[in-house]
Amino acid sequence: MDKAMDIGMDNQLWDGYIWPALMVTAHSLAILLVLLVSLAFFMYADRKIWAAVQLRRGPNVVGPFGLLQSFADILKYFFKEIVIPTPANKVIFLLAPFITMFLALSAWAVIPVDEGWAVADINVGILYIFAISSLGVYGVIMGGWASNSKYPFLGALRSAAQMVSYEVSIGLVIITVLLCVGSLNLSDIVRAQENMWFAVTLFPMFVVFFISALAETNRPPFDLPEAESELVSGFMTEYSSTPYVVFMIGELANIILMCAMTTILFLGGWLPPADLAIFTWIPGVIWFVLKLCFVFFMFAMVKAIVPRYRYDQLMRLGWKVFLPFSLVWVVLTAAFLQFSGLAQ
Repeated sequence: MDKAMDIGMDNQLWDGYIWPALMVTAHSLAILLVLLVSLAFFMYADRKIWAAVQLRRGPNVVGPFGLLQSFADILKYFFKEIVIPTPANKVIFLLAPFITMFLALSAWAVIPVDEGWAVADINVGILYIFAISSLGVYGVIMGGWASNSKYPFLGALRSAAQMVSYEVSIGLVIITVLLCVGSLNLSDIVRAQENMWFAVTLFPMFVVFFISALAETNRPPFDLPEAESELVSGFMTEYSSTPYVVFMIGELANIILMCAMTTILFLGGWLPPADLAIFTWIPGVIWFVLKLCFVFFMFAMVKAIVPRYRYDQLMRLGWKVFLPFSLVWVVLTAAFLQFSGLAQ
């Protein structure tokens, strides 16, 4: 009888703890591997789109059509000597880029790329994303402060002010979506768009979220924390070699994360454009990737065609335009849902 109880406890331990932990670990590693490889191609696409707008060739030497250029650049950075300024706080200086990358990659744990395809399909997924993205500024601040140099410190302060300013409008946009869905689960947000994408019904909020995402990720025309014409390279001025490329991976992962969030919140996630046989034959993950690539293409086009804002213009847009507009839209949406009987 004792032997049978021991076997039962072993099975319970395996089925209840060990096996789920192994599956989550394998799923997480698979997501990270796919994400890190895809980041290299998104970097390549960003350079190619920018070059096409300016009638240049862009990367075209390493590999067919230059497809391996990003991998060659990453290898070059990894093998270069790490230079740390003498007055810098060396521990924080080296820790900052890894914090930025870790937070950017860990946010993908709750991103559903298809029905049931999420490492953790938690009911507060949107709060998890918002919390992780808010913490991302710490890596930038630590890097700028630890460099013990004026330009990096100014860039870090700019980044802190910029992220706080536009996280407010992003939060109000997310509240508008949550009012329409009645759930904090990202998968539920996607399912709520089966009949109509929120990019249609909440188009003004879609525009506000898209522009705020550009500012949140320091993308042009809001790349003030690393403005080369003013701050050399901003908070990354003193970085080189591996820490520099880790910072870049973290920034690019944040950009792709915001593209994914735009896809989930406004473009129906993994859902096809129409409930027709020709569209439903295509797997949901394919639709998700196509929509994500479309949003990234818009990010890249903005970088290529819109001139950089002045810092006072950036702050004015966030606090005097987006904040009151999104706040009014939240009130109007809540009132409409309440009086129409559609409130969740």
